[in-house]
Amino acid sequence: MPAAIRRVPIAVSLVALLAAWPFRARADHYPRQPGIDAQHYAFRVTLSDDTDEIEGETTVSLRFVSGVDGFWLDLASPKDAKGMTVTEVSSGGAPLGYVHRDDRLQVQLPAPPKAGELREFTIRYHGVPAGGLRVVKNKFGERCFVSTNWPTFARQWLPMIDHPYDKATSEFLITAPARYQAVANGRVEEIVDLGDGRRLTHWKQSVPIASWLNNIEVAEFALRNFAVDMGTPLQTWVFPQDRVAGIGTFEVPTRQALEFFSNAVGPYPYEKLADVEAAGMGGGMEHASEIFYGERSVNGRPVSSLVWHEVSHQWFGDSVTEKDWDDAWLSEGFATYFALLAAEHFDGRDAFVAGLKRSRTAIFSADKRAPVAVVHDNLPEIENGRAPVAVVYQKGAWTLHMLRAQLGTEAFWATMREYYRRYRDGNASTEDFERVAEETAHADLGWFFRQWLYRAGEPVIDAAWHWDAAARKVALDLKQTQPGEIYRLPIEIAIAGAGRPERVAMTRREEHFEFACDKEPSAVDLDPNTWLLADIHVSKM
Repeated sequence: MPAAIRRVPIAVSLVALLAAWPFRARADHYPRQPGIDAQHYAFRVTLSDDTDEIEGETTVSLRFVSGVDGFWLDLASPKDAKGMTVTEVSSGGAPLGYVHRDDRLQVQLPAPPKAGELREFTIRYHGVPAGGLRVVKNKFGERCFVSTNWPTFARQWLPMIDHPYDKATSEFLITAPARYQAVANGRVEEIVDLGDGRRLTHWKQSVPIASWLNNIEVAEFALRNFAVDMGTPLQTWVFPQDRVAGIGTFEVPTRQALEFFSNAVGPYPYEKLADVEAAGMGGGMEHASEIFYGERSVNGRPVSSLVWHEVSHQWFGDSVTEKDWDDAWLSEGFATYFALLAAEHFDGRDAFVAGLKRSRTAIFSADKRAPVAVVHDNLPEIENGRAPVAVVYQKGAWTLHMLRAQLGTEAFWATMREYYRRYRDGNASTEDFERVAEETAHADLGWFFRQWLYRAGEPVIDAAWHWDAAARKVALDLKQTQPGEIYRLPIEIAIAGAGRPERVAMTRREEHFEFACDKEPSAVDLDPNTWLLADIHVSKM
């Protein structure tokens, strides 16, 4: 299908404009636009039971950081009967020149704005989304409109800067058949029955969020306002047939997570916390203030680990968002570990350790297939469904766990609180997090982050011990056998019958240690309290 092009008289050619565009490539290959800063999006979306096509009108407020001749927004181009067709771009009632091609809507300005100037632009369009917003039937055979924009599917139906680096406030004005209820980010502003069989529902998100966190679901729902906890309204949005099951599935773990993370990290960042049953998906998706859960999980039994993971994202991933997809562990690694911390708090140390050990096994298995560093070029893998989940999620979590061991639990929580306080509602990088940890702990942690986040694989330790009866001691030889440089490792050593574990530092490829012991031990255990991500093999000489 040909590109949608509308031309109005302008002083500078669009070709010349694009040739001089101030793009700046970053590690995840998404080109930034340093001359603009998105402030707010107003998404007006009209849905119908007669067609899967949507009608859209988006008004974007941009602040111009420097004088530029134009800008672009991500928006899927028409292809194979799907995608969005733009019919008009305007500002202040005046039409603007634009080119919609290759999933980008490029807009030219008749004159460069002044630095600091704020302007609004309105885009009118329509089409059938190829992704992002889907029209599906739920498990009861009922029609639903449900969006999941992670990681880069917002552009399939919403014109915007579809990357985490430029966060903005937003609102959805959803017009749909009156038999449906609509849920979206933030607080509901208005619900109006239009008198023609349709209903307008207006939601407003007053805190800046990343593009992929903007989402809606329109379906026949049973809405339950079940509490106001820590000053936050709590809700469940489930299909009417699941009204009772939704109570059992969500309410207890949601309250647990809100209270635990609010007390441990800092205030909850959004206007509400809603659990939403989502048609046609599994697992969970941490949209800001409205978490979507796969419909099969709503069965009346608490899904505690899943809820703890997704709710923790409201702090880490949603409020504090990675600047770059290469740092996806700042979202997923954090949520994975914080779900384990919730398990430690509510279910006890044994449940916590069991989760760590399962994660460690998954990491070793993944690294045997294709070792990759935690911080690496994640976006192509994410988009192609080949992201190394065990590395970004589980090894990211284990890095936080080992940081806790390095700093101590009290300093670890102080680091988390300061990191959240400093970057709340903004963006952060791995370097930013490292800086906070170093400032809080008053220590150089560069070596720690380099070896655990920027290096593929894990240490492999071969340990051999024997008991010297004459000298009444245990001799222990340790050797790191993984390829490449050695790791700097704090190691706990437990000798059966010898009292509390000993702590040693392994800073060379081969180390020899000796420990007093009155009688021959039955075993020697490295890492008895599960603090180290290493493949450890112990033998008796």
